[in-house]
Amino acid sequence: MQPSQRIKYKWMSISLGLSLTLMVLKFTAWWLTFSTAVLTDALESIINVIASGFALYSIYLSGQPRDRNHPYGHGKIEFFSSGFEGALILSAGVFIIFQAIQSFSEPQSITNLDWGVALIALTTVANAVVGWLLIRNGRSTHSITLIADGRHLLTDSLSSLIVVVGIGIILLTGLTWLDGVLSLILSGVIMFNGFGLIRHSVAGLMDETDLTLLQRILSILNRHKRSNWIDIHNMRAQRYGADLHIDCHLTLPYYWSLAQVHQEVHEFEEALNSEIDTEVEIFIHADPCLPECCSYCRIADCPVRAQVFSGDVEWTIANISTNQKHFVTEAE
Repeated sequence: MQPSQRIKYKWMSISLGLSLTLMVLKFTAWWLTFSTAVLTDALESIINVIASGFALYSIYLSGQPRDRNHPYGHGKIEFFSSGFEGALILSAGVFIIFQAIQSFSEPQSITNLDWGVALIALTTVANAVVGWLLIRNGRSTHSITLIADGRHLLTDSLSSLIVVVGIGIILLTGLTWLDGVLSLILSGVIMFNGFGLIRHSVAGLMDETDLTLLQRILSILNRHKRSNWIDIHNMRAQRYGADLHIDCHLTLPYYWSLAQVHQEVHEFEEALNSEIDTEVEIFIHADPCLPECCSYCRIADCPVRAQVFSGDVEWTIANISTNQKHFVTEAE
């Protein structure tokens, strides 16, 4: 198992164990207080347990090697896991709204607020710390599953914080109707977070352009730019879990031998692999240069130059994504 995969397993297992523990504490707090807001927070903890369990399975599956039926690997399951977690959160938000409305029509007395506040405060701190650690490790291992679960825990801690503050106000003022209002506020926060997770997972499943990723790739290529790399276009980058797939068209001198083209493509791939700390699969289509390319070709001793060098073409996200060679008018 790769080190990054071990890190994912470790932190996702911690998240699942924490979710189970905090679910018990939150339902204990509700049993002590009979607060609708506390029940709202406790019900969401069930979603946390289910989501963490599925996320742990998705991390296991994403680490499986590619096979005949999945030639790009199993990394896409992480996007599905994130979307599944978002859908569960949205469902919890809808259920919480109904609970809050019912609390207005059938109010219940609230008891043992001091113990309830103490238990919810404890879960708030635990969720915040573990959520932050999950996001940090998710970014270092390029795991959308860890990031999604970390954001979920941070949102859960925010929800719990609202409950703690609200119950404190009820304890001081005796305004028990605030309990239902808190539940409505919590449902809004929860549903907003769920929608965000679904939106991000759909973007990954639909291979939406990741501008940050493309800019990072461009920065690497510009730092390693060689005069023989006359042009780059039709570049696309996709994430499959932590793995990265890049394909593009690379323009090289048309008079080169196949062996020279192969060597230059290899060096192009090495330039990208040298600064990307995850598995990268690169597909490069070699294009022969045209006479129109001479105006921005940087090969000083080209034996077939048809035009004088006029200026370099700056590689940007806008022009490397198009499926056509660039011309000097784009550089001027």
